[in-house]
Amino acid sequence: MTKQPTALDLPMVDPLPEATQKYFDICTEKLGMIPNVLQAYAFDIDKLNAFTALYNDVMLADSGLSKLEREMIAVTVSSINKCYYCLTAHGAAVRQLSGDPQLGEMLVMNWRAARLDARQKAMLEFAELVTVSSAKVTEDDRDALRKVGFSDRDIWDIAAVTGFYNMSNRMASATDMRPNDEYHAQAR
Repeated sequence: MTKQPTALDLPMVDPLPEATQKYFDICTEKLGMIPNVLQAYAFDIDKLNAFTALYNDVMLADSGLSKLEREMIAVTVSSINKCYYCLTAHGAAVRQLSGDPQLGEMLVMNWRAARLDARQKAMLEFAELVTVSSAKVTEDDRDALRKVGFSDRDIWDIAAVTGFYNMSNRMASATDMRPNDEYHAQAR
């Protein structure tokens, strides 16, 4: 397995625990690759497990947010933070899930350029506010989300996805994590 996820070059645990190897095998089967972010965390299985557990909860668990909406938040946050890894990986996911390559590119460059409905605009405005200045969030900001149909649980989920990608962006940028080459050509 070729490992090229970070400039830090921390060695993966060798051999990988059986459960981790199985997870990586599923990634290879479903995605055609093991995302470099997972390989980067594989120097410490506890850190990898914590990262994947939070990712799976925030991005894949039941939610009033669709998978596409969660990926849109990931790209918007990553655009603000200029995270090369996440813009590439999650931009590809938006292109794939939406069936609209232009949407993925618009969100990467400037989410406000995209043709979005009122729900999506409110969601991304909130994600931007939390990313840029979370201490300025007020009840009025949460009410703006409620007015377009988000529940309090949905607002929690928007905040959780936003927080997760703010953390992930900082880790990826700080360690020079690079996206898999395969992401660049996906859903174009």
